[in-house]
Amino acid sequence: MSLDTRAKAATGPRPPLADDTASKGARAFLRDLAMGIRFAVGGGREGWTRTLLTAVGVGLGVALLLGAASVPNLLQNREDRSVARSAEGEFSGKKVERSDSTVLQRDVPTDFRDKTVSGRVLRAEGSHPALPPGLKKIPADGEMVVSPALRELLGSSEGALLKERYSQYRVTGTIGDAGLTNPQELYYYAGSDALTPAKGGHRVESFGYKEPAEPLDQMLVVLVVLICVVLLTPVIIFIGTAVRFGGDRRDRRLAALRLVGADAHSVRRIAAGEALCGALLGMALGGLFFLGVREVIGTLDGWKISAFPSDVVPVPALAALILLAVPVTAVLVTLISLRAVSIEPLGVVRSSKPRKRRLWWRIVMPLLGLGILLASGQVGGDMAPPVFAIGAGATLTLVGLAALLPWLVEASVAKLRGGGPIPWQLATRRLQLSSGTAARAVSGITVAVAGAVALQMLFVAMHDDFNQATDNSPGRAKLVVTADVGDGELAGRMIDTFRTTKGVEKVIGTVSTYVVKPGRLKADDMRPTTELTVATCANLRELARIGSCEDGDTFVVHTGTAMDKWVDKAARPGKPVDLNAISWDEPGHRHAPWTLPADSRTVKARPDPGGELHNGIFATPGAIDLSKMAEAATTAMIKVDPDVPDAEEYIRNAGAHVDPFLDVRTLRAIERDKQYATIQKGLQIGAMATMALIAASMLVSMIEQLRERKRLLAALTAFGTRRASMAWSILWQTAIPVAIGLALAVAGGIGLGWVMVRMIQHSVTDWWLFAPLTAAGAVLVAVVTLLSLPPLWRMMRPDGLRTE
Repeated sequence: MSLDTRAKAATGPRPPLADDTASKGARAFLRDLAMGIRFAVGGGREGWTRTLLTAVGVGLGVALLLGAASVPNLLQNREDRSVARSAEGEFSGKKVERSDSTVLQRDVPTDFRDKTVSGRVLRAEGSHPALPPGLKKIPADGEMVVSPALRELLGSSEGALLKERYSQYRVTGTIGDAGLTNPQELYYYAGSDALTPAKGGHRVESFGYKEPAEPLDQMLVVLVVLICVVLLTPVIIFIGTAVRFGGDRRDRRLAALRLVGADAHSVRRIAAGEALCGALLGMALGGLFFLGVREVIGTLDGWKISAFPSDVVPVPALAALILLAVPVTAVLVTLISLRAVSIEPLGVVRSSKPRKRRLWWRIVMPLLGLGILLASGQVGGDMAPPVFAIGAGATLTLVGLAALLPWLVEASVAKLRGGGPIPWQLATRRLQLSSGTAARAVSGITVAVAGAVALQMLFVAMHDDFNQATDNSPGRAKLVVTADVGDGELAGRMIDTFRTTKGVEKVIGTVSTYVVKPGRLKADDMRPTTELTVATCANLRELARIGSCEDGDTFVVHTGTAMDKWVDKAARPGKPVDLNAISWDEPGHRHAPWTLPADSRTVKARPDPGGELHNGIFATPGAIDLSKMAEAATTAMIKVDPDVPDAEEYIRNAGAHVDPFLDVRTLRAIERDKQYATIQKGLQIGAMATMALIAASMLVSMIEQLRERKRLLAALTAFGTRRASMAWSILWQTAIPVAIGLALAVAGGIGLGWVMVRMIQHSVTDWWLFAPLTAAGAVLVAVVTLLSLPPLWRMMRPDGLRTE
């Protein structure tokens, strides 16, 4: 009876299976994707946790990609505002006549500790002066309009010394955003009736002059392309890894779908729908992360990364590419990952002996990338660097390393045999059963370290091209103060002030002007001209080997070059020179004759602290009346006491009180190219963002792995496995792939770095640059592993055995 009943039941009507209603084509594909999305959002706490982890991982990557896509607009907007406030005609040589709208302006920047304060002194010449952006009116005499950041600094205790420097001005307003390149810029406009053309004032009738752009050096172009590839490739790899979170649990759910009749193609599309849901939610989170960081970035001042939120806008084409590529990547990665998995109605079959990964295409990718770079030739000459070839070659190389890592981890752990401590056995057995997840978790750090090694090799190779050793001697004088216009009275006051300033050890003060040979010349002859330098005997000894010296002595100084003959034509002992050189070229100027004493000795010049050799006539104050020196320039080279805190700031303050238009310059032993320094700063900012993303991605990935093994961990604990053993096993499961990945990164990074250095026609100067970078990568992994221990303790509780 019961058998008949079962037979009838078997032959009776049955519910339609998925295979009966499945239809091929776009409708079936979309239907399965929609079902996968419903599973992702309706799978209970487990489903939401998995989807949220995927979304967070994708969101972090999307936020960084959107930030990278905003860099062109950010730089362009900054450049536009900088151009808008530049004085029209200042660098073009255009002569501007005084009018009702003209303004006299002079740039008066200064340094304050490790900050640069930029600004201008203005003077309106009419009732309707041209206004730079951000100003409502030209500041009156003694008034100052400052940026919000400068106002905050001047009002703080930290800026007390800077406030003293500008004590002659009263802050009356704030510069608008249109007049600043970024929110944290230290900038000011000051008004002064003392500004004249004779004091360096430049007349302008409008603002908004754009200087011709300086072309980027070809080596720097290569460097920029490699930086973009190195910083963005780990992000893309991480996004591909994030969409595969929860793979084991997903496959078991798909097996249940097979049990109710779904075919293999349908379950793959359903899995792609789940990944698509996580990717779409991740894009939304990424947008929120991006908008949040965009609002905060205006308040940041570290590493000079401050920006107006309105400037941080992705390029539309790049944003559209990101929004399209992320979901497509999620679907493709899921479909490709399921090719090696057989999902059957009775379970997931990965086979008892996993199929070995193919090696040939993993080897081809990095070799092809290096081949493209080698075939691109060397950078130099008039040919533009092959930007696309460099980008494609470097990307293929780094992605090839990431593809090679899973095979290398699998091959390495397969050779490990049983034995050893319990944690080691647990870790190695887990890796032998499933090494792909562990390899994917460390692929980002592998690519990042490989790219960092290559970048560092390139940076070191071109370092000397953009960091030039100067002839400066900061030990003799750290600061140089100059007055472009001045006289003997200013020189004396300036030198006396600095000698009594706190933090000054020594002052080398000079007053100099050009003198000419008087008398009529033939029509085509050039008038002999030389420089006259007046200083005390002690100061002259810093500029020439004068030997014995008393006040009233004079000297003729030679540098040992062909110019000595020209000097001798003007500096003739016992003969006169004219102290007002312009009097022989322009009518209306009075001559100022002075006779060079007949007993003037000829001596050799000595490099000054700035590395320059001065020739001409050297005289002590007793030999000449400083008031007769026309167009005199005053210079003070100051040796700073290193034991006095803020000594340089006291000196700059003293200079500002003597004359607000004095120029204070710091002597440096090494001069760095500005473009090179800007790129290096950008690399540091990008590297920090990328490493933060990698750390976050590894932590999320590790938590997801622990979550998938929650029941296993709880079961092992219930059977008496010590928590310390479990923690050490997790450490070994991370350390083994990391060690293999770092070894691969070193080899790949050195190879890529050698090819890039060869491209710029340089040679590798240090083959051991990988050591600190590898150590930094290992430390990062160790920190992430330690952060994963609290979740591990929580998942090892007995309630982890409970299931829904």
